[in-house]
Amino acid sequence: MLTEERQGELLKLVDAQGAVTVQEIANQLAISESTVRRDLVSLQRQGKLNKVHGGATSLVHLRVPYEDRLQDKYALNMAEKRKIAKYAAALIRQNDFVFLDAGSTTEQMAAFITQTNAVFVTNGIPLARKLAHNGFTTFLISGRVKGTTEAIIGNEAVEALKRYHFTIGFFGTNGITVNEGFTTPDMEEARNKTAALQQCRRRFVLADNSKFGVLSHISFAELAEADIITVKNKSTNQYGEYEEITGVHLL
Repeated sequence: MLTEERQGELLKLVDAQGAVTVQEIANQLAISESTVRRDLVSLQRQGKLNKVHGGATSLVHLRVPYEDRLQDKYALNMAEKRKIAKYAAALIRQNDFVFLDAGSTTEQMAAFITQTNAVFVTNGIPLARKLAHNGFTTFLISGRVKGTTEAIIGNEAVEALKRYHFTIGFFGTNGITVNEGFTTPDMEEARNKTAALQQCRRRFVLADNSKFGVLSHISFAELAEADIITVKNKSTNQYGEYEEITGVHLL
């Protein structure tokens, strides 16, 4: 078995079980424990797993199909989300044509935006309401309203987004993993995000710590397609693998 093939099988084993010992890997793959240890070192350097004493743990945590309601998301990591949103809002320049994705973190940007001559397009109803209330020129795309997140999605929304050419865009995500990129549980929302992201000159994904290592059902972009804005968790080293692939703004 070639090294790349063997390491691929090893990684599948770790991801499937969450945590595996060196002996378990050696037995299941019919290789020596010394080979397992070398492969674990190599895979950790590639940012594909966590090597621990006596074995390895997975970086991927599967998320169930259920998606939190928007009101529930407001209660999660809000201090982080507002810090990320404040930084993101400062990236908006004079005369920018901005896409703001629906989401609890992007929604917080409304409180920090200062460029009154920028124009905003969003598929988030609460965000559109806040932007308009604050006096910004705001457009809400057409389409079907998703009840749990109050996002506008569907074919009509995708077709509308394809007509725009944004100078900058800010996106939410449900999960971030090295191999699968940015993921979300809803097929229609994934299509919306992909369509909007492809129309943006500068692209940023806003993500608090809970999104890293989480794999949701549908990928909407690879990591190299957008910068990540997040708050550094000093108790972990989970960001090194992402920094090597794309720009990461650690706050």
